Amino acid sequence: MTQFCFAMEIRGLERLLSGNKDGSREMGGREQVLIGRDVSSLVTDDLCNQARGKGVAVACFYFDFAAQKEQSPTSMLGALLKQVVSGMEEVPEEIVQDYVDQKKVLGGRRPLLSDIMRMLQATASKKRIFICLDAMDECVAGDRVKILNSLGQILQRSPSTRIFVTGRPHIRAEIESRLSRRVTTILITPRKDDVIGFLHNRLAEDTTPDAMDGSLEADILKKIPQDISEM
Repeated sequence: MTQFCFAMEIRGLERLLSGNKDGSREMGGREQVLIGRDVSSLVTDDLCNQARGKGVAVACFYFDFAAQKEQSPTSMLGALLKQVVSGMEEVPEEIVQDYVDQKKVLGGRRPLLSDIMRMLQATASKKRIFICLDAMDECVAGDRVKILNSLGQILQRSPSTRIFVTGRPHIRAEIESRLSRRVTTILITPRKDDVIGFLHNRLAEDTTPDAMDGSLEADILKKIPQDISEM
């Protein structure tokens, strides 16, 4: 359901995230962050398509409540850095030198958060970056503070960077506060007609049509839209 609901809004989201509200008008300089309730991989896919051949990097990260211990600020920002650098034709000299220096320390240690931030800022200063963060509310509160503060530093030093964040409404004030209120908020909710249209399409693609009868199909088209409208 989520993918379909976002597909109805994907073009508008992409225009906002890329800094173009209506295809011709530039977004104001302070609106560098977007927040939604949920996000679909369609958002990232569409941004990648739009960025192709334009020297623009797109990086994404999905927060998972069940994997909080593995998703520290260092690992999360490191994952973003890896995605951005892997798409560059030439790695900035600062990053190469940092990597060489790290290998010399204690037989080669992992970069610290400060090291990763320095490398991310160096990269963001050389090319435009879109960062998509899904389910930010599933990040540990203490880690979320460090991540948002780090992203705020990137935005301050790289005005062309754009960040798309999704999460439940209760983290909105925290994001706005830590990112200096440079935030555009979008509330995305499904429409009943859209859900029914999606269900019709999925039912038409059913690989076991013999298992479906008119009564079951009618129940599906009635029950699911009703349950979603009550969420």
